Amino acid sequence: MPTIRSTILASTALIGGILAGSGAVHAQQTIESAGLTIATTPVISSDYSFRGLSQTRNRPAAQVTVDVEHSTGLYVGAFVSNVAFAGTNARQEVDLNAGYRMELAGVKLDLGATYYAYPGYDAPTGGYELNFYEFALRASYEIAPVKFVGLAAVSPDFTGESGLGIYVEGGFDMALDFGFTVGGRVGYQWVERNFATAGRNEGAFGAEDYLNVSLFASREIIGGVIGTVSVVFTSLDERADCFGGSKICDNRVMFALSRPF
Repeated sequence: MPTIRSTILASTALIGGILAGSGAVHAQQTIESAGLTIATTPVISSDYSFRGLSQTRNRPAAQVTVDVEHSTGLYVGAFVSNVAFAGTNARQEVDLNAGYRMELAGVKLDLGATYYAYPGYDAPTGGYELNFYEFALRASYEIAPVKFVGLAAVSPDFTGESGLGIYVEGGFDMALDFGFTVGGRVGYQWVERNFATAGRNEGAFGAEDYLNVSLFASREIIGGVIGTVSVVFTSLDERADCFGGSKICDNRVMFALSRPF
């Protein structure tokens, strides 16, 4: 059985791909007197995938992302979703983030930090905290019709108190005819302590370091509603490699509807 501390990965990798691919950044509200731009995006999805791993045990998710950016490039934001981790009472995730965006020689940069929280979760006896924080650098560069994207993230103490966590990812979004956008991401997750060590009071992730790949296609359906189809793969194909037999690492097809405001 997977340990409590090993059953969680969190936040917005798939949703980030949906929003980047769908043109959601163009749907936003401004408060000119305050120099603020506000973007809100609710999403309904057949699953909640973070770095290739299901956060809802392959069940549907309802989510919302809010981003508030000042004209200086400073921003704050939040992400809320339902979650379901086997053997835990975690039912919701609330991520808080802040950072700074700028452009340098045509490259858009985003340096930020995110705190991943699970309100209402109680660590059982022998279990470890799910909450963690992470620092990330995102970059994008566009050569129309293709936008190249990259991500490097570091957590001093990753989820499950598993020690240093490092994640890198690269990919692209491409605008096609008839309003379609396609894209892909390839990422790799390293964790300091993959498995618990007998006799040592240390947290652990619960699986080997792994590769994940996602491909998606999206298009506006009607009234600003974006439909997205994604295919997700991980290198944790063997059931025994996935948190003690969990199905959350299985390759799968996902569907999502989003409506940026």
